[in-house]
Amino acid sequence: MFSAADHEFMARALRLAARGLASTTPNPRVGCVIVRDGRVVGEGWHERAGQPHAEVFALAAAGEAARGAEVYVTLEPCAHYGRTPPCAEALRAAGVGRVVVALDDPDPRVAGRGIALLRAAGIRVETGLLADEARELNIGFISRLTRARPWVRLKMAGSLDGRTALADGRSQWITGAAARADGQRWRARACAILSASGTVLADDPQLSARADDGSLLPRQPLKVIVDSQLRTPTHARLLASGQILFACAEREPSRSAALEARAAEVLVVPGVAGKVDLAALLAELARRGVNEVHVEAGQGLAGALMSAGLVDEFLFYLAPCLLGTTAQGMFALPPLGDLTQRPLLKIRDVRQVGDDLRIVARSA
Repeated sequence: MFSAADHEFMARALRLAARGLASTTPNPRVGCVIVRDGRVVGEGWHERAGQPHAEVFALAAAGEAARGAEVYVTLEPCAHYGRTPPCAEALRAAGVGRVVVALDDPDPRVAGRGIALLRAAGIRVETGLLADEARELNIGFISRLTRARPWVRLKMAGSLDGRTALADGRSQWITGAAARADGQRWRARACAILSASGTVLADDPQLSARADDGSLLPRQPLKVIVDSQLRTPTHARLLASGQILFACAEREPSRSAALEARAAEVLVVPGVAGKVDLAALLAELARRGVNEVHVEAGQGLAGALMSAGLVDEFLFYLAPCLLGTTAQGMFALPPLGDLTQRPLLKIRDVRQVGDDLRIVARSA
């Protein structure tokens, strides 16, 4: 159905889409390539919400050469008016001859309407080319639209024997500089960074996303702190910049007011036994347009998320060292009665980053 050239041009569109990896939220990452007589005449990608979509940039670059041309786009062209006009209408008006779409858009405002509009205009539309790659690029966007919760990626750095800190909590640094820089890139693509008050009290992290040179990136993910009793002190470094949301189980007036005076938001999400309802918190983040959540926390929150079935992906960085049984582990999980109860993971990628090992895994 699809030729080698089709694959080549769609792969190019996917590479363009990836340029918006850290900037398009809450919108999807989309790339577009326009081809005339086997030659690229226009291309573009969606850079950030509120700005033109990929198809608009590509059409502007192609000009009159777009008439009768082939268009390769990684996500179904939108068919609704939002902050920008519908891209399907722009393609129709440009008189393109063929549109190849990698993935249908799950947004109910689109959901096949873009493809239907193009076909009604007599434009040949084909779908499904490199769909898996396109889905991975927008896995958080798809999760939010289809499951009403973000894609949750849990990052853990530790030793080869699965220990994340000494018994007294010291953990800086178990992994090397290359692994820490790689972790920053995963932070940057997330819409929100989720941590817990225990981590804030122990490490006083900034939870900011930084470039390789250490400078702050233009778009900073929302910082979300699970803090059932609002223990975070007002001098915590994470309060110095960015948007911060504290999720608590009960609103304590004086502590809430102190945090709000530092421009933080306090959200009450009561769960059982005085804890935060993590599922409800994720649902609220999805309602706010959060696609991907990057979790950096200790074994308590990590274990709670796992026990609730809320972790979609694991990002492990393992250093070539051993810390022993007295050191802190990765997950606080209830004891297993049998090995058949152990959580099973499917490893998707393994590679060396500096001196450390990076493993990407998902629930089996």
